[in-house]
Amino acid sequence: MTNVVDELIRCKPWLEAALELSGGTHTLDDVVQAIIKGEMQFWPAPKGCAVTEIVNYPRKKVLHIFLAGGEMEQIIDMDDSAVEFAKMNGCTGMSIAGRKGWKRVLKDKGYVETFTVLGKDI
Repeated sequence: MTNVVDELIRCKPWLEAALELSGGTHTLDDVVQAIIKGEMQFWPAPKGCAVTEIVNYPRKKVLHIFLAGGEMEQIIDMDDSAVEFAKMNGCTGMSIAGRKGWKRVLKDKGYVETFTVLGKDI
């Protein structure tokens, strides 16, 4: 069985690339520390990886896909497992941070594109 450290090293380029687009909220070390502390979950796969966190809102518990990198098909294939994990942990929703969407609508208000959050109920 491959250990988490080996997998983090293998996935480092994907994680760093995703962090470059995340709006500067975290460094790779921040993410690694959160994974070690159990605050975030690391999802390594052969051709990609993801990092999630469970967010407790006042009226909803959501599994938030914070980072994802690698081949798009690999990341999409991980969704069923993530949904099952979310349900097992009492989540009633999913969200994902990404880029695109509201840029055009909010341009006149001074917003610049940093990321968009997409969500779905599960």
